[in-house]
Amino acid sequence: MPQPLLFTPMDLRGVTLRNRVVVAPMHQYAAQRGFATDWHLMNAGRYAAGGAGLVIMESTKVERRGCGTLGDLGIWDDAHIPGLARCVAFIRAQGAVAGLQLGHSGRKARRFRPWEGGAPLTQQAVVEALDAAEWEAWELVAPSALAAPESDPLPRALTRAEIPELVERWGQAARRAHEAGFEVLEIHGAHGYLIHQFLSPFANRRNDDYGGSELNRMRLCLEVVESVRAHWPADKPLFLRLSVEDDAGWGPAESVALAKLVRPKGVDVIDCSSGGMSGAPVVGAGPVSYGYQVPYAERIRREAGIMTMAVGLIVHAEQAESILREGRADLVALARELLYNPNWPMDAAQKLGVDPRFDLVPPPQAYWLEKRARQVRDMVPSTYGGAKAAS
Repeated sequence: MPQPLLFTPMDLRGVTLRNRVVVAPMHQYAAQRGFATDWHLMNAGRYAAGGAGLVIMESTKVERRGCGTLGDLGIWDDAHIPGLARCVAFIRAQGAVAGLQLGHSGRKARRFRPWEGGAPLTQQAVVEALDAAEWEAWELVAPSALAAPESDPLPRALTRAEIPELVERWGQAARRAHEAGFEVLEIHGAHGYLIHQFLSPFANRRNDDYGGSELNRMRLCLEVVESVRAHWPADKPLFLRLSVEDDAGWGPAESVALAKLVRPKGVDVIDCSSGGMSGAPVVGAGPVSYGYQVPYAERIRREAGIMTMAVGLIVHAEQAESILREGRADLVALARELLYNPNWPMDAAQKLGVDPRFDLVPPPQAYWLEKRARQVRDMVPSTYGGAKAAS
């Protein structure tokens, strides 16, 4: 049997991934005034120790008013660097590559956490948790003064003069990410957040050079890519996450066009997701089932000539391997399945017949697992779906 592509190392610029299993960025809503906590160290660390090749930490906000909730991770101040660097050091010590996603919530900012209902935050809640000054500073901004859904608070449209300063904040965030030691950076241009809001004719009704035509609506994204690349070393890869289909006026054809524009500006991989603009699940690629977003990665890869990362209900080892073998994507990213099983990469390697000595995980795990596998020949791990009846 040939070596599985899933566990074949991959070079991206000057960075080598030990395998092609990527931990997709997942909001944790656990920061304290933007600062990383022990939760972030534990959460990212368990995926690195579980054998992932690349661990992308969650959407980390480039400015204070871009925070989605009270618990969003921040990178708008140099003071945030040490806490992030602590996470990077631990990820790297486990043999994984540390990545970070840069984001800005735009009009989707200032909300209760999802498990608290996700509704817009009240002034009282912010004042009680933080202070009155934080409420005033936590302004909702967007390309246009449009709320979605209509029951949400109305954001303020960014002025033309404010946009260059905002773009520079992305660049400074990239500089801080480099200083913290991250080796991969991803720009969040999906899921109804600020860059996606500018891309969308549903959210962007501007009549200046950042609105109207498709190219004008792409302008902020293109300038953010340029600013990030100007502050991010040439030997470190850059990803861009897109909602390839949002069912609100932005679709695969537009995403292909944008991918073709960002590739020569220094984007290496398009992370292909969907939805987030209208709030409803996107089913343009078929029902929400195993690998339902993989067709987006396949199309962007084929038509834009750029590497892609597939994400969305990638659950099983054989499924992930077939996506790569069939040339539908270059990387596979998992999110909720890793919440269910943080050791998924280790488990997948066993199921695909590689890594008999459990070298993918740290020695405190590998020693005992290899010993058990060697000594107990008829034992079936719990993730294999059943065990032999005890005699």
